[in-house]
Amino acid sequence: MNKIEGLIAAPFTPMDEKGEIVFGKIPDYVRLLLKNKVVGAFINGSTGEGVSLSQKERIQLTEHWIKAASGTKELKIINLVGGTSYKESIENAQHSRECGVDAIALLAPYYFKPANAGLLAEFCAKVAEAVPDIPFYFYHIPVLSGCYVSMYDFLQEADTMIPNLAGIKYTHEDFMDFQSCLNFMNRKYDMLWGRDENLLSALVLGARGGVGSTFNYAAPLYYQLIDAFENGDLDKARKLQQQSIDMIRLLGKYGGIATGKAYMRYIGFECGEFRLPVKNMSDDAYKEFEKDVHDLQMQELFSSL
Repeated sequence: MNKIEGLIAAPFTPMDEKGEIVFGKIPDYVRLLLKNKVVGAFINGSTGEGVSLSQKERIQLTEHWIKAASGTKELKIINLVGGTSYKESIENAQHSRECGVDAIALLAPYYFKPANAGLLAEFCAKVAEAVPDIPFYFYHIPVLSGCYVSMYDFLQEADTMIPNLAGIKYTHEDFMDFQSCLNFMNRKYDMLWGRDENLLSALVLGARGGVGSTFNYAAPLYYQLIDAFENGDLDKARKLQQQSIDMIRLLGKYGGIATGKAYMRYIGFECGEFRLPVKNMSDDAYKEFEKDVHDLQMQELFSSL
C-alpha cells in the first residue's frame, strides 16, 4: 500500500436549486482537480455532505466519480463508506470495490460511540475485513464524530487487527498524537493531514499528504506553500499559511462549511447549496463575501477552471 503524497481534495457534492445532486457536473469536477494538480478525491465525506445523502445517493455518487476518473491514474478516489452501521458500511465498501475505488475510509460511530480504542478497532475491522484487498483508512474528525479516542492508541489496537489498514485521515489539532502516529512502527502508516489551516505545522512533523476542502478552490496556494517549505523558504511558507488562514476565516464569518460552495462559485464552478440543517449564504451576503475575497488579494492562488 503506497502512501499518497500531495493534495487530496474533499469535493463538494453539486446540487441544483431543489437540492438534488447534479451528477453531470462530476466529469468537469475531475478536470478541475486534475488541472490544478490535485492527486485525489475523498468523496462522500463531510465536505461532500455524505451524512446528508441517502444510501442510494452515496452509491450513485461513488459510481459517477469512478466513471469520471476512470482512465486517469492521476486522480485516486477514496470513498467514505459510513460510520454508524457497520452493516451499511460493509455494503458500501463492497460496492466500492466493485466500482474500482483506490481506497475506502470509515468514520467513527457518532451516535453509540466506542468507549475505547479496542472497540473502535473492532468496529473498523468488521468493515475492513469485508474488502481485504482494498486499502482502508480511518477518518478521525472528533469535532463532528464526538469520538476522541487517541489515534496512537487506535493504531496499537488496529495494527494486528486490520491487515489492510493503510492509514488515517487526521482532522484534529493534537500534534503530539499525530506525530506519534507518524512515527508508529517506523512510519508504517499513511497519515493524511486534514486541517488546511495547519498544513505547514503538519509538514514540519513529517506529513507528506493532506485531505482538505479548500484544496478544491485554492490548490495553487498549498502547492506553493509545500514548495516553499521543501526549499527551506520558511518565511514564504509562513506567509502562504497565513493567507490560507485569512481565506478560511471567511468560512466562519459567513456561516461555516457552506461558505466553501460560495468559494467554488467565486472561481466559476457552481455547486449549489448545502442541504438542511446547514445554513447557506443569501445573495446579499454573497456580494459582501465576494468583496471580502477580492480584498484578500490572492487571486493568483485560487484554482483555475
